[in-house]
Amino acid sequence: MEESNVGRNRIPTPPDHSRGLILLLVALLVVLLFWQIRPWLFGVHDRHATPRAITPRGDLAEHEKSTIELFRQASPSVVFITSKAVRRDLFSLYATEVPQGTGSGFVWDENGYIVTNFHVIKDAQAADVTLADHSTWPARLVGAEPDKDLAVLKIDTQGRALPAIAVGTSSDLEVGQQVFAIGNPFGFDQTLTTGVISGLGRVIQSLTGRPIEGVIQTDAAINPGNSGGPLLDSAGRLIGINTAIVSPSGAYAGIGFAVPVDVVNRLVPQIIRYGRPPRAGLGVIFFEDYIVRRLGMEGVLIREVRSGSAAEKAGLRSARYDSRGRMAGDLIVAVDGQPVRNSRDLYRLLDVREVGDRVVLSVWRPEGKTDIEVTLQSL
Repeated sequence: MEESNVGRNRIPTPPDHSRGLILLLVALLVVLLFWQIRPWLFGVHDRHATPRAITPRGDLAEHEKSTIELFRQASPSVVFITSKAVRRDLFSLYATEVPQGTGSGFVWDENGYIVTNFHVIKDAQAADVTLADHSTWPARLVGAEPDKDLAVLKIDTQGRALPAIAVGTSSDLEVGQQVFAIGNPFGFDQTLTTGVISGLGRVIQSLTGRPIEGVIQTDAAINPGNSGGPLLDSAGRLIGINTAIVSPSGAYAGIGFAVPVDVVNRLVPQIIRYGRPPRAGLGVIFFEDYIVRRLGMEGVLIREVRSGSAAEKAGLRSARYDSRGRMAGDLIVAVDGQPVRNSRDLYRLLDVREVGDRVVLSVWRPEGKTDIEVTLQSL
């Protein structure tokens, strides 16, 4: 007899998992409920909790009072600078001003002259100055001294007298003195940081490649946006302009530099008068220092003497090749008896001279050493 196929062709019924799913959901609800009531079960919460009684602080420490007063006195003189670029639409030719960068500065006098770093505004086509009261004014460029990273702006305050910053000196500073920096790091305006003078007589390089001598080193926090702002002593006097930092990341790393106020106080009035300070020089072009070193020399080798220059009138010579194909020319090795090992030494010695001053150059020539007097000219 054949077996029936009825049972064999029956479609199997899938297992019913709904019961397990329901049990899982119930377990989750129990866990969540337990988590909610856990604090009460274990006595963590207190329904009668109230704010703590305030402990009387007492008077501020004297150094805190002096810092607060210093900021109150100096901060109205510190400004926020926004440099702007002008962009023109190619189709409509409509020009718009677009923010390009920010920096700091300070009020030089009540007439609206503002001092900052040259690198803050060097690529700008326009600039705005925001005062401590948050009013914003369009600024005009008065002039600059790129070799010292200085620039002066002017705002028209419509007869309103601005609070000029108090000016101090930098020649009598000591390592260890407390200092204060006010500026706009990362756009946070009116920011105060404190520190000490970490070093004096440092040398940094300006955008033009010329050295800035006598720079103040500080550990007061200086970040992008602080550039152009004031460095103050404990009396609230300007002792430098915060200019540069040393940092692998580009942010504060404990080493900042400020151009000394004695340089600022000498050059800013000249910028206001002339647009750029008259700079004393020789009227020559030098070879780069690395070329001089390759030639086995030490000093500053004159490449070219400009026609009609003070150097030409004094008898200095341009470089040339002798009959043997060797470089021959005037190698400056001293100024008024002070040694010149490279171009930085020469710049340092000429920077403190004025147009019309006479200096004696010690010069090596193929025929020997000679002293030549030069009357410095305006560059």
